[in-house]
Amino acid sequence: MSETLLCPRNLAFELYEVLDAEALTRRARFADHSRETFDAALGTARQIAQKYFAPHNRTSDEHEPLYQNGEAVLIPEVKPAVDAFIEAGFHNAQRSFEDGGMQLPNLLSRACFAHFQSANIATSSYPMLTMGAAHLIETFGSDDQKQRFLQPMIEGRYFGTMALTEPHAGSSLSDIRTRAEPAGDGSYRLKGNKIFISGGDHPLSENIVHMVLAKLPDAPPGVKGISLFIVPKFLIDDDGSLGPRNDVLLAGLFHKMGWRGTTSTALNFGDNGNCVGYLVGEPHKGLAYMFQMMNEARIGVGMGAIMLGYAGYLYSLNYARERPQGRLPDGKDPASAQVPIIEHTDVKRMLLMQKAYVEGAFDLGLYSARLVDDQHTATNDEERRNAGELLDLLTPIVKSWPSEFCLKANELAIQILGGHGYTREYPVEQYYRDNRLNPIHEGTHGIQSLDLLGRKLMQNNGAGLQQLLGLIQDCCQRAAAHEALAPLRQPLEQHIARLTRVTQALLGDLMAGKINQALANSALYLKVFGHAVIGWRWLEQALRAEHGLTDGNPADADFYRGKLQAARYFLTWEVPGCQPELTLLEARDDTCLNMQEGWF
Repeated sequence: MSETLLCPRNLAFELYEVLDAEALTRRARFADHSRETFDAALGTARQIAQKYFAPHNRTSDEHEPLYQNGEAVLIPEVKPAVDAFIEAGFHNAQRSFEDGGMQLPNLLSRACFAHFQSANIATSSYPMLTMGAAHLIETFGSDDQKQRFLQPMIEGRYFGTMALTEPHAGSSLSDIRTRAEPAGDGSYRLKGNKIFISGGDHPLSENIVHMVLAKLPDAPPGVKGISLFIVPKFLIDDDGSLGPRNDVLLAGLFHKMGWRGTTSTALNFGDNGNCVGYLVGEPHKGLAYMFQMMNEARIGVGMGAIMLGYAGYLYSLNYARERPQGRLPDGKDPASAQVPIIEHTDVKRMLLMQKAYVEGAFDLGLYSARLVDDQHTATNDEERRNAGELLDLLTPIVKSWPSEFCLKANELAIQILGGHGYTREYPVEQYYRDNRLNPIHEGTHGIQSLDLLGRKLMQNNGAGLQQLLGLIQDCCQRAAAHEALAPLRQPLEQHIARLTRVTQALLGDLMAGKINQALANSALYLKVFGHAVIGWRWLEQALRAEHGLTDGNPADADFYRGKLQAARYFLTWEVPGCQPELTLLEARDDTCLNMQEGWF
């Protein structure tokens, strides 16, 4: 499986040539780190991923969790992998030294975690959810809640989940029915049902801490009436020991197309009238709190989609190099040796598409991780605010663009393997099935597109959008100094100019109250906006590759030329291919909006 883990050279390129990870060591929080300590953490992550996570990736797919006697049962290989992850410190990679953490930048933590996502997306989900839930309690919980629940989560003894979705409401959180009644002792009694709760039950930890959205009796209607509660699987006694089982019932497991090793559960809260929960923060502000975990999870889902696409790309690349088949079109001698399929132009096309999708998305995912570091550790308030505004704008893209286009990369990997590609004897079909969850996971494309066009663009008077446009303009100006990059730069400039006009017109419609019309084709807008962002990130990579060819190690020349060719593909094939979508957006095409139910 090592051929499907991260390419070390590309990771070093991103961290040290594109995103300048070493500059973070000049900040007080990361002053004890260096490139050497960063590389040591990355090397350890790779070793653990190879030794503990990758070997049971197929096994966990073939032997999904079972529902037995009211509990979820996993294959035995999962717990040693998660334990190794925790023991190596990755569970608390970003936490301070004094709290037992590694005090790594978020950028390095994400890069380390990418190895585990590439090796085994399902097993890596359990600690990812726990880290998000722990951060939620750390930010908004009371001192008592931190002592009772956060500390054991930091130690890896308790795991966590997020419980939002309900059977009747799906993604419409304003319609949740789970209720929380005050018990008179400061706790609450919850009653309701939640579905699709990843990691909702398992034997990997002493306890599971569910972060549950519910409504109080006096809750106003809609999302403004949602509160957040801690609901543990087992209650905690005053001395910190585990008490009796809480009234949280595992009602069943969902059987998924892919990502099978992570339990997806239906949970019943309060069937016996005694589900104890604890209010986090203030009443009716639960959704605002939960957005912290949701946004972290959305970036995590995006990175998961990237790593599944990356794994498929690397496997199909290795296969194409080793698989002889056929001859080139001008090869007329049937007695001549067959050529490796990587020499066929159409296979090169499919590999180049994959490279453009996964390495472009990988750059964006790590860039967003770098923004988190800037948001919390930049040298002044303005830089921290700017980083937060830009991250908010980009989060729907980080989640959705890889979920669509890295899935396409998985489809291309299957195609390159031909008949072998859709058999279970080869891993690329599993990568595709695993990745197919991500366009739905943590908010569908439709939800992300509405968030982007209907909310994020106008947030803080468009501050994030203006930042993004300024960054792209600056990149294009720097690229203008390189004549060789003109064919890459010009399509991006043309795309941005037209996209800006479309954006201004759609925002004008929204401000004029034409909400349904303006948002009708938001999914198209999400795609063209995402292509603009990935095009920018590819132009940045191309600039670094140009510098590398001039000033870098001559042994890396092929690596840099590969970067330039992938940038050329994306900026001259993919970006101009967005013109039909822009035309439809300009015209406010109402084909889908005006379709009637009875016409189907």
